[in-house]
Amino acid sequence: MEPIMLGLLIAVVGVLVIVIVTALAQRLGVAGPLLLVAVGLAIALIPTVEIPPIPPEIILVGVLPPLLYSASVNLPAVEFRRDFTSISGLAVVLVLVSALVLGVFFWLVVPGLPLPVGIALGAILSPTDAVATSIAKRLGISPRVVTMLEGESLLNDATALVLLRTAVVAIAGSFSAWAAIGSFVWAVLAALIIGGVVGWLALLLRRWIRGSAANTAISFTVPFLAYLPTEQLGGSGLVAAVVAGIVTGQAGRRLLTADQRLSDTMNWHTIELMLEGAVFLVMGLELREVISANIAGSGGLWHGAWLALSALAIVLVVRAGYVALLVSGSGRRARRVDRDRLNGFSARLDAVADGRETLPDRSRRGHPERTDRRVNAMRTRVTQSLADLDYYEGSPLNWKHGSVIVWAGMRGVVTLAAAQTLPREGLDHRALLVFVAFLVALISLMLQGFTLPLLVRRLGLGGEAAEAVSAEERARLAAELQQAAVTALQNGTVVKRDGTPFTPGLPEKAAERMSAPPAEDRSVAARELLELRMAAIEAMRARLDTLSHDGTFSTAALRHSLAELDADQLSLQLRLQDE
Repeated sequence: MEPIMLGLLIAVVGVLVIVIVTALAQRLGVAGPLLLVAVGLAIALIPTVEIPPIPPEIILVGVLPPLLYSASVNLPAVEFRRDFTSISGLAVVLVLVSALVLGVFFWLVVPGLPLPVGIALGAILSPTDAVATSIAKRLGISPRVVTMLEGESLLNDATALVLLRTAVVAIAGSFSAWAAIGSFVWAVLAALIIGGVVGWLALLLRRWIRGSAANTAISFTVPFLAYLPTEQLGGSGLVAAVVAGIVTGQAGRRLLTADQRLSDTMNWHTIELMLEGAVFLVMGLELREVISANIAGSGGLWHGAWLALSALAIVLVVRAGYVALLVSGSGRRARRVDRDRLNGFSARLDAVADGRETLPDRSRRGHPERTDRRVNAMRTRVTQSLADLDYYEGSPLNWKHGSVIVWAGMRGVVTLAAAQTLPREGLDHRALLVFVAFLVALISLMLQGFTLPLLVRRLGLGGEAAEAVSAEERARLAAELQQAAVTALQNGTVVKRDGTPFTPGLPEKAAERMSAPPAEDRSVAARELLELRMAAIEAMRARLDTLSHDGTFSTAALRHSLAELDADQLSLQLRLQDE
């Protein structure tokens, strides 16, 4: 068979395997990634099957940027901001500490292994895997825990890969602590700037190109447009892809249309299914090559096996100690906030807004419009602080959540791909290092992945995510949005989609009966009522965007309401096409 035909056949079979195994995993109640790894292992152990070597760049450049971008688009931004201190600690401090401890361990127990090489392997083993973390998201654990795990796995690759790059330079004999710190700062700074700019410019372009299919096609290029220039400039391309995704997820509510968002959601779910399934299948398929290379390089498997088991135990112990400090500190953070003082300041701002009180002289300088903006900004910050306090008190972290955070920190395909980027020349222990990295990722994924559901059940934490959006919160948000629509209709500020005004008096009547169905006849008024409902949806979406900034409602509730508004708008658009 010709190579092109063979490659096409392998790709088609791979897609079918991923889809069938994922569907089977859902029926069996098993995480799909775990079953895909097992299938890959089984295929790799068949003697007659030849698995061509897969360059690690395909994973690091071709697969991870879109996967991380897609995950960051759906990242709950409000909750991410609230726990950013904890997430950044897990993504930076914990990775550095774990890498250094592991580096010293390998330096001590592997004869002739230089310390920089040990630290390089420690950097490879330290970060948790964003794809592997998807297993924890399906277990119904606390949304706060899921956000912390997902945020950590999205950001810790930057720390690990920069540290790996620094260690590889040190292996060649040139190392500077200040250069390493500068390299890390530049990697993050470049990623923030380039990722933010690319994400924003892509949204502006997509706003100009109205077609949903063309918009989705553009979205497929965004993670690579963020990744490639950032890497060329010495930054972290993966973090740039994450930043572009966060910008897209937050600004897309305002700049994208309902059909564009729906198209994005459906197509990106397909991409996620294929890429996520592929990386776990690849992990299993590479087993035989890694084992063969290690046998040829070190003469046995036991040495690498006990090193891998010891390394996994070390990272779990270090992680447990750090998470214990994190959980104990999270309670103190909430207790430091003075609720009474915030409520008093909020009451003063309300009095200023009502004219019953004035700001200090320094705050009243300038135009009245600036003063109003300043008061509104302060009110938003106070409201945000009170909402944050409610969040910390309503979803506190305890030792049970800490246990899940520790055990859900699985290593995955990033560890294996990063290990294969180690230099092939001048590194005597390369086969052993790759084998250790593979075993740590495999054992971590299989052991922790299969036992995490049991741990969640034993701790009694399952089902928390199902209550992430309570009926009370949905009702409050629906009332806010309905009031926004009524206000917009009563004020007469709404116009038709083509910019022409409505029939005088019609918006006010619609405000009184906003939920009433439109007339059955095909008169002009019936079409105007449909247009009014469209205008009301726009007013509600604008209010939803405002509410997303003060933290009063959870990201899950906001997304649920946005999806409902999008569905209503698409339905109305279809009805207007028939008019």
